[in-house]
Amino acid sequence: MNISQDMTKLDLQSLWHPLRQHRGIAADLPRQIVSAEGVYLVDVDGARLLDAVAGIWCVNVGYGREEIADVAREQMARLPYLPATFTHASAAELAGELTRMLGYESKVFFTNSGSEANEAAFKVARQYHAQTGSPGRYKIIARYRGYHGNTLGALSATGQAERKMGYGPFAPGFVHIDAPDPYRINHDCADQLERAIEREGASTVAAFIMEPVIAGGGVLVPPDGYLPRVREICDRHGVLLIVDEVVTGFGRTGISFAHKRASIEPDLLTLGKGIASGYQPLAAMVAKQHVFDAFDGEPGDLRHFRHINTYGAHPVATAVGLCNLEILQRENLFDRAAKVGDALLTRLQRLEEHPNVGEVRGRGLLIGLELVENKESRAPLTADRSAKVVARCARDGVLVGRTANTTPGMDNVIMLAPPYVISEAETDIVAKTLENAIREEL
Repeated sequence: MNISQDMTKLDLQSLWHPLRQHRGIAADLPRQIVSAEGVYLVDVDGARLLDAVAGIWCVNVGYGREEIADVAREQMARLPYLPATFTHASAAELAGELTRMLGYESKVFFTNSGSEANEAAFKVARQYHAQTGSPGRYKIIARYRGYHGNTLGALSATGQAERKMGYGPFAPGFVHIDAPDPYRINHDCADQLERAIEREGASTVAAFIMEPVIAGGGVLVPPDGYLPRVREICDRHGVLLIVDEVVTGFGRTGISFAHKRASIEPDLLTLGKGIASGYQPLAAMVAKQHVFDAFDGEPGDLRHFRHINTYGAHPVATAVGLCNLEILQRENLFDRAAKVGDALLTRLQRLEEHPNVGEVRGRGLLIGLELVENKESRAPLTADRSAKVVARCARDGVLVGRTANTTPGMDNVIMLAPPYVISEAETDIVAKTLENAIREEL
């Protein structure tokens, strides 16, 4: 038995893959990947696959960065683990670099994933209000089609029904409203937030959580005035604003952090994915100083944040995160994501002439193509037809994403989020492959 056959046997015997039905999987196993470089994955047969979704929206600096591997090895040899109750250089330096990039006084709490970062933010929001004279504020308002994680609290905030079916009952205190979707929604979603706060009772609402651009729910780009209005509404009603930049942070939309485009500052910010470009599991929650100050108190009075992760602020992960941020800034990859993304978006928008392409939208290197049955009804393309587009791209050597298992009946948005190091020639391959798949499969 060769290595590939041996791995197939082990996979079938022992491995549970996410987002896959395993009945019949032996006839359609996930490809066995053995290496990666730049924007390409290489499978066991030597075939190269252009990864136009950067893993799961995370390998922003591209695959095969030897300097990151060297940093990880050196840190692992020197100090492989330390609880976050101690301190070490890479955690302090990475926290300092994050606050410098954000440009406002704040404190950074490291976690392992975006889900955990959002869980921490919910707890901080509730404890903040309890310790600033409003103990009745516990509700979290979130948005339909948004995704905030797979742990119970984060999933309770998530507005994607197919990700939640079968896992309830969920945590109490989560309320959902619409997110801006200019292609499908005409009403004022910021106004809907204010109505929700008023109807729930402002004295019961702790926070509002939102992605600046909804990513996995369909690449939904809000109107320019939406975020400033949200900030003003939250301020007026004493509601903390949590901005989830797990996907959009670190240049994905062509700017360091997507909320900066709207010139607003969140009370709590959650980060992940691009913080270490997938080279280590790392995420963070950032609290503005006024939120952190509410946790000040005497030792033993339980006003401190009583939350810890075994691997939070991990020495290797934070060292890798520092190296990753150095690369992003040294190579001007935020600007590159903006430039390359704008060019790719402009080219792909020509596909709107196709009868099944309703809209092509995005910011930076986060792009969505909404496929429809016809332009008149705007009825979402059926799941089987959009799946054919994804499968055709994969057969032709390009991996693209799709809004599968999110909102019922909305499996129709094809998504692109390649590494920022993608070349013009490689974006041409992505565009040609997608154009061909849409024209031939639809």
